[in-house]
Amino acid sequence: MQRELDAGVLSKAEADWSTRVYGKQEFAGAGKTNTGLLVPLERRLARFVLPRIPRWLETYHLTLLTPVWSILIVVSGYLAARELRWLWMANLMIVLHYFTDHFDGKLGKFRDTGLRKWGFYMDHLFDFGFLCSILIGYSFLLPQRAVFNIMLVLCVFSAFMFHTFLMLAATEEFRVSFSVFGPTELRLALIIINGLLVRFGVRPLKGALPYVAVCGTVALALLAYRAQKRLWKSDMQAKAATAVGE
Repeated sequence: MQRELDAGVLSKAEADWSTRVYGKQEFAGAGKTNTGLLVPLERRLARFVLPRIPRWLETYHLTLLTPVWSILIVVSGYLAARELRWLWMANLMIVLHYFTDHFDGKLGKFRDTGLRKWGFYMDHLFDFGFLCSILIGYSFLLPQRAVFNIMLVLCVFSAFMFHTFLMLAATEEFRVSFSVFGPTELRLALIIINGLLVRFGVRPLKGALPYVAVCGTVALALLAYRAQKRLWKSDMQAKAATAVGE
């Protein structure tokens, strides 16, 4: 009965719901700009899922589940060193992380019960831990000499996150996607990679890591170049406006 009432409220107040979840937020970190390829489908999914989440499940419960998925990712990688089919467990954890990570903030906005600054800090701290857990899981599958390449990949992906937070501080825009590639597309890519590893073995992964690091570095350099160009232009405009005012 409660779920039916929630669904009815949602249909009657669609504009208010959409603005609260996807509109401009007072705290810039609480609003995300995502131009990922799957965003339109995700918004339709959110419209269906949010009013059907049980009342006892709160936004912070979803956030605090990320360390559980991270630990199980590491466990699945350890077990996959003996039997690669355990990577399907890793894929399940990636899917569960998608649901808890994607809906934790949106649930708080939908119910207007969100913990914006706590959620921002804990959510992204745990997301970094989740990224580390994936690479730690892969490290069990590879020889010791490949750990250096894993560290390179971790450095590159961490730099993308660092860039995102720097741009948030400089522009008050929290952009979590790069062109049409966002967090959901990354998760989907990981699921496909794990499936390929189960099918073809880990040898391709060992050979691909250096190329992932190099391509990521090139993409990061282009991103940084465009960012500094945008910020330079913004600073010059601000200086010009100040000079006119004086």
